[in-house]
Amino acid sequence: MSTVSEFQVAEPQEAIAHFQRRLSVETDCADVHAAIESDNVDFVLLHVVGSPQTFARRHLPTALHLPSVQITAERMAHWPPETLFVVYCAGPHCNGADRAALKLAQLGRPVKIMIGGITGWEDEGLPFAAT
Repeated sequence: MSTVSEFQVAEPQEAIAHFQRRLSVETDCADVHAAIESDNVDFVLLHVVGSPQTFARRHLPTALHLPSVQITAERMAHWPPETLFVVYCAGPHCNGADRAALKLAQLGRPVKIMIGGITGWEDEGLPFAAT
């Protein structure tokens, strides 16, 4: 028996529920890029880590720089309550997006993490923006 099959496989309904839960809080680089390219951006993309200088040098197109320490009820009041936020950070080695997503959720805001972050975006060969 391999380590792959060591544990019993989930029943299909359990697997459906699991993956629907994950997709309710995650998106990926390809989906964000496709939305941007098709001009179908129905979310606010937030770059939630780093300095303004780092953001200016390289960030995702359409992204706003809003470090998680700046995510407050007052700041988020600039957007309607139903606004979906997609947060990203440096990559899988960074938990800045998790911290920002938690803060947004605690403020009652819809939020998803873009898994992979900047590292994933770069790995997929997607274009960056600079200001």
